[in-house]
Amino acid sequence: MSERTLVLVKPDGVARGLVGEVLKRIETKGYKLVALELRTLDRATAESHYGEHADKPFFKDLVDFITSAPLVAAVIEGNEAISGWRNMMGATNPLNAAQGTIRGDLATEMQNNVSHGSDSPESAAREIALFFPNL
Repeated sequence: MSERTLVLVKPDGVARGLVGEVLKRIETKGYKLVALELRTLDRATAESHYGEHADKPFFKDLVDFITSAPLVAAVIEGNEAISGWRNMMGATNPLNAAQGTIRGDLATEMQNNVSHGSDSPESAAREIALFFPNL
């Protein structure tokens, strides 16, 4: 089933020059780029994006990190894009991510794990609307 999901190349991935590598993997897999933008995320958008973590001790650090420098936001489309992209990213903690995944190959630590992807159709719809309201 064709679906859309939000993809972020987080500030660490942008700073390390990994945007091209991430986009190459997306396109090589056969997903279509529907939207793409380089931006520095404002605090209000970041807090809304990570709202489900607002009561967790790492929330402030997460928002500080994601707003600290430019990131790349994208929407990809394709067959089972949500689960496919999440498999391509690998486990959140790069120490547990398999080789061949973005986080397994490229990420350095739990917070600085290069990429983000929506985890369900509901979060994909919410996140896409937050980052690309005219899409």
